[in-house]
Amino acid sequence: MIEVKSLTRYYGSHPAVTDVSFTIADNEIVGILGLNGAGKSTTLKVLAGLLMPTAGEVCIDSVDMLDAPDSFRKQIGFLPEEPPLYVEMRVRDYLSWVGEVKGLSKAQVEARLPEVIQMCQLESVANQVIETLSHGFRKRVGIAQAIIHNPKFVILDEPISGLDPAQIVEIRQVITGLKAHCTVMISSHILSEVSQTCDRILVLHDGRIV
Repeated sequence: MIEVKSLTRYYGSHPAVTDVSFTIADNEIVGILGLNGAGKSTTLKVLAGLLMPTAGEVCIDSVDMLDAPDSFRKQIGFLPEEPPLYVEMRVRDYLSWVGEVKGLSKAQVEARLPEVIQMCQLESVANQVIETLSHGFRKRVGIAQAIIHNPKFVILDEPISGLDPAQIVEIRQVITGLKAHCTVMISSHILSEVSQTCDRILVLHDGRIV
């Protein structure tokens, strides 16, 4: 379970997020919805362990971000809005490399890779150079790098941004399939898409849950 209590984050004197609290159950898909500037990306970066909160608590299965930051981060997979890809690498090689960077042994990567490729529907492009892929496939590779180490909590920032209608349906299928393996949080400003994908929605406005 993910627990967030009174999360507050300032940039200088500006409060980007103020007194945000919520819980997410295991294997739940939750959307975080809001206009640009509402505090979505700041909230996700704190949950991903990339930013420290100014105040408040964030825990995954009782592991506190501030008390045990390394253990906390190992439980998280994160896809920013722009997937962090090395486009000159082949899909399979890139995912293997990411797995090792995240602490998996070569044997563990080899065992995990076929499952991740199947979950993200990458079988047809697994040996292609990332640079040759469509935007939709690049998003799927981005999701694959977020889950290669089998995290408990996966955070996807605007996963459908820039996709055409057919690609959106494909990404929705991938995200829905993740639910059997982990808890998922999705950021978006598109209500219709979040409502089709998520079990529950949190709405942020001016840094607060409304």
